[in-house]
Amino acid sequence: MTALSPDEIERYARHIVLREVGGPGQVRLKAARVLVIGAGGLGAPLIQYLAAAGIGTIGIVDDDTVSLSNLQRQVIHGTPDIGRSKVESAAEAVARLNPNVRIETHATRLTPENAEDLVAAYDLVADGSDNFSTRYAVSDACYRARRPLVTAALGQFDGSLTTIRAHETGPDGRPNPTYRCLFPSPPPAGSVPTCAEAGVLGALAGLMGSLMALEVIRAIADFGEPLVGRLLMVDARSLRFETLSYAWDPGNPLSGTDR
Repeated sequence: MTALSPDEIERYARHIVLREVGGPGQVRLKAARVLVIGAGGLGAPLIQYLAAAGIGTIGIVDDDTVSLSNLQRQVIHGTPDIGRSKVESAAEAVARLNPNVRIETHATRLTPENAEDLVAAYDLVADGSDNFSTRYAVSDACYRARRPLVTAALGQFDGSLTTIRAHETGPDGRPNPTYRCLFPSPPPAGSVPTCAEAGVLGALAGLMGSLMALEVIRAIADFGEPLVGRLLMVDARSLRFETLSYAWDPGNPLSGTDR
């Protein structure tokens, strides 16, 4: 508690009275450095809730600018932000929400070439990107840098979420699964329509981004059971939640027996 100012103690009072979080958990949140990939549909609510929760430093990676069609779901941006860099718009929104949070902006696209340097500078990574090449680059970099990864994806009316801690072992002594254990290879190019082509329910992005924030906060404050080896699937048409278990694949190229 000594690491929290009087203003922060009042701001985070509803966290501090939670036995599972408390003062020590809130101090861990303040000390944490979280890298968010994408300030779009998933990243927008994710960044807002991480900032509200008191994450000390949030890095944001995005090379895009705000467009009018973004505003249906990317709620961290507003109409006056159209044409602006998303990382700049998001940083200003965080400053209004919680001036105690430091924002580090990376107005670039994450690639296999820069992923490891970006990831290594943070304690945990949350990937809300919208393409498979970025997801694989992020997950590979997290494994090599030994960083936990919270990753989510959106469809038209469905979403998925999991946590990857592939640099650690499970209770049975076996390695935790990698992203490539769950999805060994990306789908063929053009087989999955983009958001612009297929559409997406705006409120679903808010739901999945909020669940990502919950998973990040839970990992840092250290309570509950993370989604390691479990894929949460959400069907917005029926508001149905299902969880699929998956395990380490000895044939995966990162931590497999023949890597």
